[in-house]
Amino acid sequence: MGLLCLLFSLSFLGVRGLGEPGPLEDVVIDRYYIPKVCLREVQIGDFVRYHYNGTFQDGTKFDSSYDRGATVAGVAGVGRLITGMDRGLQGMCVNERRHLIVPPHLGYGSIGVAGLIPPDTTLYFDVIMLDIWNKEDKLQITTLYKPQRCNRTVENSDFVRYHYNGTLLDGTPFDSSYGKGSTYDTYVGSGWLIKGMDQGLLGMCAGEKRMIVIPPFLAYGEKGYGTVIPPQASLVFDVLLVDLHNPKDGIFLEHLEVPESCTRKSVTGDFVRYHYNGTLMDGTIFDSSYSRNHTYDTYIGKGYIIPGMDQGLQGVCVGERRRIIIPPHLAYGENGAGDKIPASAVLTFDVHIIDFHNPTDSVTIETTFRPADCNVTTQDRDFVRYHYNCSLLDGTRLFSSHDYENPQETTLGANKIIEGLNSGLLNMCVGEKRVVIVPPHLGHGESGARGVPGSAVLQFEIELLHSEAGVPEGYLFIWHDELPENLFETMDLNKDNEVPLEEFSTFIKSQVADGKGRLMPGSDPEKVVTDMFQNQDRNKDGKITAEELKLKADEEKVQVHEEL
Repeated sequence: MGLLCLLFSLSFLGVRGLGEPGPLEDVVIDRYYIPKVCLREVQIGDFVRYHYNGTFQDGTKFDSSYDRGATVAGVAGVGRLITGMDRGLQGMCVNERRHLIVPPHLGYGSIGVAGLIPPDTTLYFDVIMLDIWNKEDKLQITTLYKPQRCNRTVENSDFVRYHYNGTLLDGTPFDSSYGKGSTYDTYVGSGWLIKGMDQGLLGMCAGEKRMIVIPPFLAYGEKGYGTVIPPQASLVFDVLLVDLHNPKDGIFLEHLEVPESCTRKSVTGDFVRYHYNGTLMDGTIFDSSYSRNHTYDTYIGKGYIIPGMDQGLQGVCVGERRRIIIPPHLAYGENGAGDKIPASAVLTFDVHIIDFHNPTDSVTIETTFRPADCNVTTQDRDFVRYHYNCSLLDGTRLFSSHDYENPQETTLGANKIIEGLNSGLLNMCVGEKRVVIVPPHLGHGESGARGVPGSAVLQFEIELLHSEAGVPEGYLFIWHDELPENLFETMDLNKDNEVPLEEFSTFIKSQVADGKGRLMPGSDPEKVVTDMFQNQDRNKDGKITAEELKLKADEEKVQVHEEL
């Protein structure tokens, strides 16, 4: 219904100072304040709440709702109010202010109100409209903001966490979760909320903002609530849904990036290193491994981490990026954690898997190139020279022999390199190329090393450049065949029954030159010969005698080669 047609007549209105006015035929309405926004106007049959001051023409007050401390509530246009007020309220907006002049025949007539309003009295009212509703009204929902990404919406029996500002229809605030510093947390559709809020939250996404206008019969009705919500008050809630879950929920997984090649997936008992950003459902970050510049390292499936993360890290690939959404009963529950994770909060983890291994893992070897004429392979104690690139499983480069002037050199089995790399260099041909994956317990362990993170799985790309047959542990020289029959006499070149260093060195070098024996590779030959001599010169007089010269064969029960 449009605005009630108002009857204005100079003969009826009169002007003070120009003489007495004639009698009024209808209510005179002065709309002295009209809100810029008027979503609804009073119509016949609407329930209204308003404040007023009532005076006589001389300004004497005869009644006031303000003085009683309570608004007036009633149905407009159905004869429950004086006719002049019924007509004067028609077409009003919430927060509109009107001056009404009600002639006697539309007020209390020739009878008046004993002791209060004389007969045939014109009444003056100053009215502000506070609330309008109708029993046919329905919940009004206005979506103020809705996230582009919405995987789930509120359903009955869900548990929700939301912020709100609550006002009456005229804008008077009555409550706010923001002022309490925490969300309002409750189940939906279980009777814990007023009916209008139960309905108004349905279908919301986390992060969505709504304005929900609730008529009194879906709110606190005739009783109101305490001193802040009057009887028969419409309520307006500006709601921000922070998160939602259902007690029956499990974790929700979103695979953001899965490597094309995934030869292995994590299982219970694996040790996983991963980076993560942890956020609440509204996007608030509560933790991040990136900010500490260190991965989070843990076993999965063994209860070392929250149950939802234990489940969410099952079946991951190295290099995978995964979003894990965890309901509170699989996270930190009703208590939350510290001052960053609220009670009953749904948690979102964006995870990047750096690597994982199992304590039972061995070295993994993939041969990428093997020469056709591969007849001799490396064995324990061999001296080798090789190039390598070392990286983490996520591709992070750590070290490379190509950064140095010379290739890497080592004696296999001499504990000069990590165990896993040593294993990866065994049984290789010169020219062969391999990719070797070394778990941390065969690498640098939990502590890591300079430039190597703790518990890191390492990947080596290896090319064998050179190999020399070695000697058994503890030996400096071995003969290829049988040693000379009379060793001391053969060694004593000048036959003076003593062998000084020069004579000893000449003999050993001749054995090597003739292919009859070999020195320990990878070391300075002069130093090796000197060490051999000093081992035999037992009395340290600078010469070896027949009594001093002893072979390991003399001390060991089983010996494949006779050796010095």
